[in-house]
Amino acid sequence: MRLFLINVLLALVWAAVTGFYSFLNLTFGFLLGAGVLYLIREQVGSVGYFSRAGRIIVLLLLFLYELVMSAIRVAITVLSPNMNIKPGIFAYRLKVDRDFEITLLANMITLTPGTLSVDVSDDKKFLYVHAIDCSDPDATRKGIADGFERRILEAFR
Repeated sequence: MRLFLINVLLALVWAAVTGFYSFLNLTFGFLLGAGVLYLIREQVGSVGYFSRAGRIIVLLLLFLYELVMSAIRVAITVLSPNMNIKPGIFAYRLKVDRDFEITLLANMITLTPGTLSVDVSDDKKFLYVHAIDCSDPDATRKGIADGFERRILEAFR
């Protein structure tokens, strides 16, 4: 977090030096600051900063991929003449334990078409998920564990 704030500070310094405080110039300053921090990463101890950023980008790309694929699956299901679906709610045992991670996982599940996070147990051990097709909840659990949850753990641990 400290290095991120340094990066933001470098972006503000860049904007002050150039005299332009536009979003594009601040973004360029942020990227320029990230490049500078990358060049001196071993001296300032920022090796983890860049690998975490890469893992967060991978998580974002996974989310976008799942968003598109699940939207296609839901569209095919809805447009098929015989909607052979079994909607239902299942409990998913959480490996993530911090509030931020649970919230992120629940939101990613909810934003993906065909699934909806319903509730989190009081002890934060289970996430209850509604699926448009709950005919194979074990496969859905495995998909969440191997997809979103694993990438969240990699990005934020």
